[in-house]
Amino acid sequence: MTNLFVAKLGGHATLTTAEIAKLTRACQGARGYPAGHDLIHEGDASGGTFVVLEGWACRYKSVPGGGRQIVAFLLPGDFGDLHAGVLTGLDHSIATVTKALIATIPAAEMDELVTMRPAVTEAFWWAQLVDESILRAWVVSMGRRSSMERVAHLMCELYARMRNIGLADADSCEMPLTQLVLADALGLTPVHVNRVLRKLRTAGIMLLSDGVLRVLDPAGLTRLAGFDDNYLHRRPTRTA
Repeated sequence: MTNLFVAKLGGHATLTTAEIAKLTRACQGARGYPAGHDLIHEGDASGGTFVVLEGWACRYKSVPGGGRQIVAFLLPGDFGDLHAGVLTGLDHSIATVTKALIATIPAAEMDELVTMRPAVTEAFWWAQLVDESILRAWVVSMGRRSSMERVAHLMCELYARMRNIGLADADSCEMPLTQLVLADALGLTPVHVNRVLRKLRTAGIMLLSDGVLRVLDPAGLTRLAGFDDNYLHRRPTRTA
């Protein structure tokens, strides 16, 4: 089975066989977790970096009244904050969205991985900068996009990210997000999310059903979202 964490880093830099082996070994001892499991709570000291090998996870902030705001989705191959260990407590929580296989790399080992060779360091920083670009895109959605545009943009982004790791077909991909989870990510109510999804389905643009996104009109969805995937910063193909 492909280690998508190693594959993702390998897409950002040219890794040697020894570097690939070391990154793969760092993921040994991964554990399976059920959906909705908190891997770490806001305020806890970081015990290392979480690496998502299978399944989906999310970062979220708790809000008064028991609600939450999801601030990022972690897909297969994604990892948590590299240097959270320098903080006295994490400023957000991380939870599984689906059943997931998670590796926890201790802080000391992660520091060694980040600094062992320039190519590996470059790969980690590239991945982290993409995460920051995604966060900025989410801020724009929350502040400037309508609810229809917001939903469309998130669907475009998640489809593009799944495509980039080889987990999307020409017009569909796994999208295991309930309307409640989408509401927590989009700053909308579940009722509003349901209404928007229904409109997008009726318009023949996209269908989200049974954990699968089907893009019925790719050009229409992209146009509605105003989506440009340049902020995902795919690495140009390197030539020898």
